[in-house]
Amino acid sequence: MAATPAATRAQGQTSAGKPSPLILDVERRLPAVMPKVVTWRRDLHEHPELSGNEVRTAKLVADHLRALGIDVRTGVGGHGVVGLLKGGKPGPVVALRADMDALPVAEQVELPFKSKVTAEYRGQTVGVMHACGHDTHVAMLMGAAEILVGMKAQLPGTVKFIFQPAEEGLGNGRTGSKLMIADGVLENPKVDAIFGLHVGNAPVGQISYRPGPMMAASNNVSIIVNGKQSHGAMPWAGTDPIVIGSQIVGALQTIVSRQTDISTVPAIITIGAFQSGVRGNIIPDSVVMLGTIRTFDLGIRKEIFARVTRTAEQIASASGATARVVIDSGNIVTRNDSTLTLRMIPTLQRAAGEAGAFPAPLWTASEDFSWYQERVPGFFFNLGVTPKGTDWRTAPANHSPLFFSDEAALPTGVRALASLAVDYLMNPVRP
Repeated sequence: MAATPAATRAQGQTSAGKPSPLILDVERRLPAVMPKVVTWRRDLHEHPELSGNEVRTAKLVADHLRALGIDVRTGVGGHGVVGLLKGGKPGPVVALRADMDALPVAEQVELPFKSKVTAEYRGQTVGVMHACGHDTHVAMLMGAAEILVGMKAQLPGTVKFIFQPAEEGLGNGRTGSKLMIADGVLENPKVDAIFGLHVGNAPVGQISYRPGPMMAASNNVSIIVNGKQSHGAMPWAGTDPIVIGSQIVGALQTIVSRQTDISTVPAIITIGAFQSGVRGNIIPDSVVMLGTIRTFDLGIRKEIFARVTRTAEQIASASGATARVVIDSGNIVTRNDSTLTLRMIPTLQRAAGEAGAFPAPLWTASEDFSWYQERVPGFFFNLGVTPKGTDWRTAPANHSPLFFSDEAALPTGVRALASLAVDYLMNPVRP
């Protein structure tokens, strides 16, 4: 079927099928900004900051935006930074978002700019690393901002640059996007559409996308089992919470595999921390288990919540102990607006070039970008950063101390962000 004029314009082309002057301007400006993007990325990688502590990162971003002449607001939702670029022509408001926080992971990748940072996290001294690639997100959006500033007079609308803290969360269901939304990041002026990206394991420069549900809802779960302390040589004198907790961990795995209909969408229950005891010959009085629940369906999520609670409480009760289960509000499903996604696929295809842009399967990771999408039409996509010659299927993934982002993908990300803003402003998707 022949492309309609609207679809043609959405691809950044004129009605004659030629690239629009604005898209040509993005390409013309890209080479000059890329050395800066690489420098920013390496600086950010070497100086990572945990969620809620993004002081240095926020200053670097704010200083850059101010130097470009962009109106800047700081301290949004914590250490969030918002830049507002008003184009020379009237039009809609489009937002581009990058997250800034790092993880409590000690880096094992040997790089000249390897992180050697440590910090206090939950009472422990831990290494800090951009093990999820947020350093690249920030650097790419800084580069896109510089490109778009140079095109200010020709932009038909406004671009809002959102540099968000605490995507990895602050506990108790608090995340940076929720805090920034509460601080009015999507208002004054009101955002019409928002775009974001995430780097991950895929061939370098390749883009993947998915209309509708893309990433899972996530909910943190904590289970505290209270037993009775006793000598390890006389377990009958107490109630062993470690044995009970172990039984609970095993039983939780049957909820998805044997009790939930996941024939349409996946679901996951993972216990990632099991904390108890100080000596081998002392049975402690309690166990703390921490985990995550991933779902794509509200009904299945509600059912799993009930089964997790019932399983833990009843196993504990059967052994003379008690269990307290707390499940936080977490993140909702990252759900791409289908109309917006389909309109912008040609933009991503053009941005990815030879590496290509392809539909993605459901991804059981989660993103607090979902809370923006609850308020305004949003489109989130993935950018591959696995180096050539490395099998992306087996390469260390996000959150690994060995995770590595190939800088060869950075131009694609900068091009995609800037082009999405331009293409949307040229031909906005109306509800």
